[in-house]
Amino acid sequence: EVQFVESGGGLVQAGGSLRLSCAVSGFTFDAIGWFRQGLGKEREEVCRISTSDGATEYADSVKGRFTISIDHAKNTVYLQMNSLKPEDTAVYSCAGAWGPAIEALTWAYWGQGTQVTVSS
Repeated sequence: EVQFVESGGGLVQAGGSLRLSCAVSGFTFDAIGWFRQGLGKEREEVCRISTSDGATEYADSVKGRFTISIDHAKNTVYLQMNSLKPEDTAVYSCAGAWGPAIEALTWAYWGQGTQVTVSS
């Protein structure tokens, strides 16, 4: 059974930091990504990381502030979020994908998500 277990969300003031974790079990994916969906907004991809070579991609809105990383020993992907803004408020979910390259992926499995709220 494929499982994604996210943790680390919470309430933080603008300018603060949070680190999200995504523990993955049951399947080995080519890439893991973080997505977010704010209230009344479309889901958007935040970032992704290749599980083979560690290549990453970020949305322009988070470049320079967020960092995705992977701990293969723990089968866990992290999202370090710094300099948080109120517009980063959303439910953050991790997802697994397969594909031949970091820029050519099919997203297949999703976690339940964890709430991140940034107060102004």
